[in-house]
Amino acid sequence: MDSLEAAQAEALLRPYIGVRERDLLRGDATGDGVFIAEGEVVVRVLVQRGRFAVRSLLLEARRVEPLRDVIDALPESVPVYVVPQSVMDGIVGFAIHRGILALGSRGVPLTPSELLGGQAEGKPELLVGLVGLANHDNVGSIFRSAAAFGVRGVLLDDTSCDPLYRKAIRVSVGGALVVPFARSESATAMLDAIEAHGWEPIALTPRGEETFGNLGKACSRRVLLMGTEGEGLPDHVLTRARRVRIDMEPTLDSLNVAVATGIAIYEATQGMRAHARR
Repeated sequence: MDSLEAAQAEALLRPYIGVRERDLLRGDATGDGVFIAEGEVVVRVLVQRGRFAVRSLLLEARRVEPLRDVIDALPESVPVYVVPQSVMDGIVGFAIHRGILALGSRGVPLTPSELLGGQAEGKPELLVGLVGLANHDNVGSIFRSAAAFGVRGVLLDDTSCDPLYRKAIRVSVGGALVVPFARSESATAMLDAIEAHGWEPIALTPRGEETFGNLGKACSRRVLLMGTEGEGLPDHVLTRARRVRIDMEPTLDSLNVAVATGIAIYEATQGMRAHARR
């Protein structure tokens, strides 16, 4: 374990310098191949259950003992840097009260074909497809629900935001580090891949002709498509999918997309599992 003075920080901790500014550069998922995870719960997920390699940890000195088991689980090649609170605040560029950061490696991204390919024998499967979701809070919340209900993975179109953006990871409580995801070149390319691999696209829309209760068991592999809160899914997506609604009070026409996705994931997985048991 390395104990650092402020003068050493710039050379050794360059990836952590000015975290907020680096977040902006990493937002399009094309930056330098790394991401930042923040907070004890998220870093535990990254080290113990995440899909990504850990490059280093940066800890405020008082956080070492609470994370002793996490540190011991790391390969010896992964450095753990320990600094005073004042130095850590200076490195990241703001007062970081959690005092726990980790640098992860993005690795080689999955392709949509890899995420859609194969099948768990005899087990119904669900994917989520995001079209035009640019809000990191919503995307993070959706990954949290996906992890909670055992969703196989998440497809994103070219306009949806980066699940490995620091805030998205934090809101997902580590779900974005566990649930596999792949990015398509466009919503059209996403649908092409879904159909080519034999999955059934299900579009969530207030104008849906069906509810989850009457979807039936025609297909054991479904992709739940979600759009933006304002415009929703574009027409060229809706015309290629079964259109499903969530019934609600007539005084409201829609829910927050993250809330709606959580409800839809639960309804879809429960329905598919119930049909599989019959």
